[in-house]
Amino acid sequence: MFKEFSPGIKISITRSITTSFEKYMNDIGWNEEKFNIEKFVQEWKHYITGSSSWYDKISDEVKNDPAFHEQLAEKINETIDKILSEAPTKEQMAEIESLQKEWGEEFDYSCKTEAKYVIEKYKELLKKKQNN
Repeated sequence: MFKEFSPGIKISITRSITTSFEKYMNDIGWNEEKFNIEKFVQEWKHYITGSSSWYDKISDEVKNDPAFHEQLAEKINETIDKILSEAPTKEQMAEIESLQKEWGEEFDYSCKTEAKYVIEKYKELLKKKQNN
């Protein structure tokens, strides 16, 4: 079924998963203990029905097909696995090392997207600290 979709729809599906996963993980502070696949899928469904360009381009018949849901589940798993396996960049690691020195503690991160979250979070905290 996925093979029949245009490249644009396939890319849009992947982008919707990536965007929703990143937002969900940021919302829970990248705390693995708080991760709940059902809650993530609910957020993703909310995103695709309200903000995604691909959802309206697929027929209701396809949306109701169990095979489509199986393929979506596979795509979600593949996309999440890819996000979690993408190593942080050298630039991110250097920036985090600098932030750790300024902050005086070590930050846990394991992938590029989590490193982005750590950098944004601690830069914001440092700004607040400097403004007080």
